[in-house]
Amino acid sequence: MNIISRFFPNRYVDSVYHLPLDEFKKNNITALLFDIDNTLAPYDVACADEKLIAHFAALTKMGFKLCALSNNKEKRVSVFCASLSIPYVYSAGKPRLGGITAAIKKLETPNEHVAMIGDQVFTDVWCGNRKGLFTVLVKPVSVKDEWVTKIKRGIERQVIARYLKSGVGK
Repeated sequence: MNIISRFFPNRYVDSVYHLPLDEFKKNNITALLFDIDNTLAPYDVACADEKLIAHFAALTKMGFKLCALSNNKEKRVSVFCASLSIPYVYSAGKPRLGGITAAIKKLETPNEHVAMIGDQVFTDVWCGNRKGLFTVLVKPVSVKDEWVTKIKRGIERQVIARYLKSGVGK
């Protein structure tokens, strides 16, 4: 394994509406951890829209346990997650493992049955990979990013290009 491959997701999809649900079932993935900002909604959108609320209801009906894992502050995360009726961990400190460990505990599910879904290679994917989860990278829902994230996106594009060239996740 080379250094760059530690940032490779198991799957790369267009959005949370294109999750590999059949593959989740095949691999006994029963719980899904979601980043919020630019994964589920732009970082400046307070609540989930009706489409996302319906999608999360469908995922729950399919038997998936859901939880949000965000580096954002409690107020933003609690308001957003209230609209989805899901538990959450805020100020997670991704890619550090404390927040993801707390979220997995809330899900009451072993690591091998959990998928981490997010839009950033260096926080969401790396954190999930370090914890031994199935990782899914989604394309950001908005081109608007906080300044810290904008800095990382250029390097991230290079990692994604290497991932796509490698054929991993096909």
